[in-house]
Amino acid sequence: MSKIADFRAMNPDQLQDELLKLKKEQFNLRFQAATGQMEKTHRVGEVKTAIARIQTLLREKRSA
Repeated sequence: MSKIADFRAMNPDQLQDELLKLKKEQFNLRFQAATGQMEKTHRVGEVKTAIARIQTLLREKRSA
């Protein structure tokens, strides 16, 4: 999906929007897993990693 270089090119507002989108996706994936409808199980880890990367970048940009 998105690489760290793509995230670094975004401004903080864009990162917040992407973070919100990923958190919604994470919620939906959790819901699918609970109901047994999940097809792409690998996506859970990818979304979790992307959220962590964005949060790290936001923290870096705030302190800079």
